[in-house]
Amino acid sequence: MDILLRLLVSIGFALLLTAVAALVLRVVFRSLGRRERWAASLSRRTKHPTRTLLLVTLLWAAFTSSIPATASSGWRDTVSHVFLVATIGVGTWFACGLAIFLESLGLHKYRVDVPDNRVARRIRTQVLILRRLTVAVLVIIGVGAILLTFPGVEAAGASVLASAGLISVIAGLAAQSTLGNVFAGMQLAFSGSIRVDDVVVVEQQWGRIEEITLTYVVVHLWDDRRFVLPSTYFTSTPFENWTRTNSELLGAVEFDLDWRVRPGEMRVELDRILSRTELWDQRVKVLQVTDAVQGYVRVRVLATSHDAPSLFDLRCYIREELVDWIQRTHPDALPIQRVQMVDEVAPRRRTASTASDSALFTPDQDDRAALFTGPIQTAHIPRSEQ
Repeated sequence: MDILLRLLVSIGFALLLTAVAALVLRVVFRSLGRRERWAASLSRRTKHPTRTLLLVTLLWAAFTSSIPATASSGWRDTVSHVFLVATIGVGTWFACGLAIFLESLGLHKYRVDVPDNRVARRIRTQVLILRRLTVAVLVIIGVGAILLTFPGVEAAGASVLASAGLISVIAGLAAQSTLGNVFAGMQLAFSGSIRVDDVVVVEQQWGRIEEITLTYVVVHLWDDRRFVLPSTYFTSTPFENWTRTNSELLGAVEFDLDWRVRPGEMRVELDRILSRTELWDQRVKVLQVTDAVQGYVRVRVLATSHDAPSLFDLRCYIREELVDWIQRTHPDALPIQRVQMVDEVAPRRRTASTASDSALFTPDQDDRAALFTGPIQTAHIPRSEQ
């Protein structure tokens, strides 16, 4: 009874001490968070793992201090081993949260909600890849530390090391594609070919890079679908990156109009249309007649915008305004299909020829047909002459 009472008192004291420590840490970080942004971020990242780690360690200390080593040593060692495994696991959780906080500490300096965010997107992509790699390494270390606490793992490790050659070959063959995606993901993160929030065209699909992991890349398509591609796709297949160096883009709008169109007046209307919208970044505006064959005049309009979504809206706006202007003021410039109707005169019927040598079987040629259809006359030869 004395041991049980001592254990209950120790557990209650550990819970009370955990609550007091959590309250003190909360007050301290809240006061610091009002002045320093990093304090609020650190509190948010490590609040739950810190409290759990304090609770586990204090309960472990309360258990070992209240239960003597000589009493019921069997179950005492088992419970102590459980506390050790839990401490390692929660410590790994705390280390992962701290690593994520340290890696994200400088991200607030690089904003991605500005027009020219190429550097910010590159830093963000690299930090995200490093974060996942760091978490994976910490989890592997934590699992290894937990396994080393079990007796007999050292002997199993010796047998594993003895067959390391065969295992490495088998693992290499089995994980060839996975390791290829891992190395491809790291290459994408540090080569700068794609970054988070880049505008790309893959498999004839337009979208933005939403997420880059160690094994796959998620593309957020324009219609809110997600296109998941392996990392090796971007290292082995050609694709379009519209925002690799900057986000400004040049777009074209084409019209097939009648020959009576007036390009000069159309150019003046284009200037008026672009002056009324903020989608145009005032870099390029061009109206050219690029072709004039087969009854149509092709007019091409070139304009620039800040980014790909704005460029798409700008092209639609120019197209709509110019179509409306042509319908209102120059209906004669609308495309017309011209068809020429030609009357063909029927040829005269041939008359029979009257020439004597133009017809072979005619009744007025001394019945010449009888020469071919009548009996053949033979001369009579006297017998004495034979």
